[in-house]
Amino acid sequence: MAQLKTGDQAPDFEAATDGDTQIKLSDLRWKRVVVYFYPKDDTPGCTTQACSFRDSYPEIESKNTVVLGVSPDSVKAHQKFKAKYSLPFTLVADPDHAIAEKFGVWTEKSMYGRKYMGINRSHFVIDQQGRIADAQYGVKPAESAKKSIEVLEKAGV
Repeated sequence: MAQLKTGDQAPDFEAATDGDTQIKLSDLRWKRVVVYFYPKDDTPGCTTQACSFRDSYPEIESKNTVVLGVSPDSVKAHQKFKAKYSLPFTLVADPDHAIAEKFGVWTEKSMYGRKYMGINRSHFVIDQQGRIADAQYGVKPAESAKKSIEVLEKAGV
């Protein structure tokens, strides 16, 4: 799928979470949502990104916003990752990468000359009407939370 841009309707999804429950994006329309995609639990870049959102979470939450971290990892892997780093937000399991495909972040990558499919580290700020307020593809792990907050502040919250 093509990359999403500001003003596009965010693709709805329903998936399992680290709390052994299901979450549906459209059920969160009464809040703003930051959905961030990362390749794998408990790896250096992904840990940096998650801990950045963790450390910024009180500020994000004060702006009537929830954070959802999405990766292809299992619910069990998410539970371990969340507990290890005391992550206060929900992690969403996307083992068949269906959510990543809807958001245009399941892309061809290359490492050591080998091509494979994987997650393009990204985040999306979604407004209360379910529209994309900001789409960042290829974001640096340490900058993802900061950039999300900047967009939320511009929204006047």
